[in-house]
Amino acid sequence: MITLVAVAFFASCADNSDLFNYDVQKPDGLAQLEYLKSYKVLKEYVDTTKFRLGAGVSATEFNTKGALYRIIKSNFTDVTAGYEMKHGAVVQNDGSMDFSTVESFVKTAQGAGISVFGHTLCWHANQNATYLNSIIAPTVIVGSAPARWDPLWSQNFETDNSSTAGSVYSYNANAVRGFTAAGGGKDGIGRALTITNAAVRTNDWDCQIFFTFPKAVKQGDKLRLTMDIKSDANASYPTQAHTAPGAYKFYDFFGTLSSTPTWTTYVKEMTVSSSQDGCNTIAFNLGKTATTYYFDNAKVEIWNPNPGTTTVPKTDAEKTAIIDKALENWISSMLAKTKGYVKAWDVVNEPMSDSDPTQIKTGVGKTLAADEFYWQDYLGKDYAVRAIQLARQYGNATDKLFVNDYGLENPDQKKCQGLIQYINYIESKGVKVDGIGTQMHVTLGINTIEGIRAMLTNLAATGKLIKITELDMGIRPAGSMANVKTADVTFDQLKQMSDFYKQIVKAYFELIPAAQRYGITQWSLVDSPTSSSWRPGEPIGLWDANYNRKPAYAGFADGLQK
Repeated sequence: MITLVAVAFFASCADNSDLFNYDVQKPDGLAQLEYLKSYKVLKEYVDTTKFRLGAGVSATEFNTKGALYRIIKSNFTDVTAGYEMKHGAVVQNDGSMDFSTVESFVKTAQGAGISVFGHTLCWHANQNATYLNSIIAPTVIVGSAPARWDPLWSQNFETDNSSTAGSVYSYNANAVRGFTAAGGGKDGIGRALTITNAAVRTNDWDCQIFFTFPKAVKQGDKLRLTMDIKSDANASYPTQAHTAPGAYKFYDFFGTLSSTPTWTTYVKEMTVSSSQDGCNTIAFNLGKTATTYYFDNAKVEIWNPNPGTTTVPKTDAEKTAIIDKALENWISSMLAKTKGYVKAWDVVNEPMSDSDPTQIKTGVGKTLAADEFYWQDYLGKDYAVRAIQLARQYGNATDKLFVNDYGLENPDQKKCQGLIQYINYIESKGVKVDGIGTQMHVTLGINTIEGIRAMLTNLAATGKLIKITELDMGIRPAGSMANVKTADVTFDQLKQMSDFYKQIVKAYFELIPAAQRYGITQWSLVDSPTSSSWRPGEPIGLWDANYNRKPAYAGFADGLQK
């Protein structure tokens, strides 16, 4: 791993522009690192009138004009906000929009003479899914009748039938079912169910009876259990919450019942907790007392605060119209705030499926994160067509509009070809895509220069502007299942990373014709903190955590040089 001496030396390799006017003497024995001091700031290696050298950054941090702002102003000509220009950062749960951070970000960049690449107008992640799902939720028409308890499950045990919906019950092997004679029920009316536990069991749940509701209950539901009970011997037995008979979820559902040889009525109200959410079965644990238990007139009710309330689902056509309007409102509002300075956008981000790169992604059949919303599941394959139409309508006529995706550098090139085919489809609908973005979150030891060159060759053949939008690099040692952490990285690995950066950047300039070179954005300027959600604790930056140049800086700069 890198020694503390080496880390100290990196301080002497910080940008020596007037924005970073400090220096630390090089320790003896590390003269091989002297070369890092000889490099100019990165933007001096490109024609800034034709090529955009970009940096990804938190807009919030950039707005503070701290160290990262100074690094960007010194080294780069373009900037991309990592999160703050996305739907989830701007749109509130009620549909209102807060552009304060966005406006400050654009103003700060403009003041520094740095262009802004907009990221992103239409994506499935980092969306305010709470709001979007709320506007397509069923319409609830609230009734005017008084609140009441509605039946959920009931059973009077007057017949042997235990499988009718709304009155289903069952029991395990140690629970012997029977019935009293007529007149053996509560108050001498009808009959009662009997469950005999012949012996004291090791666990109370070794003898169980189950009452199964016709639907699962959800967190916040208010329930009431009412049941007449007795037993030949005094007994106490707890209840459990199950998702099906025998499918235990939580140790308590309706408390613990106590019975004696005299009939009593047990009543228990409860509110479903997160631990009981999704359950549909009460389990009564009868194994601790060897006796016969009696049950009669059992029912479970659910509180209905608004009787007569009806729920009207929206049709697919209605949902499509609503989501289309939401997309228009979002894109038009964002562009109204930014079009005065932002002239290029990642309009559609990550459209292609990983499992079948010939198809677009879908959220159908997936458990979605709280901030996931798939516009394409409501607008169809033409969702990208619509997004680009709106960006053209509400933006500037000369804006450069990109479609962006990751994994295009994979050796089989299936995703790259799938994206190109989808862009051809988009343009067949009469809209123009100006450029293609390739993210390139690469890993040394997994990705190969051959795959990257194949991707760049295929992208160049489209004739479109090509932008590397989110370049950063991890390290995966041979035979390892995990990437190297900053605390463990060796100097030799950092040099290999430097060489790979040089190969990648040089390949871009070699294979992408000059007229198609929109630019390259370095996504992670500094090594990732252990607390980060993105490649936590990995040495992915061109600078270390103390803003000192690393060998990767040299490789990146070497790649930029003609």
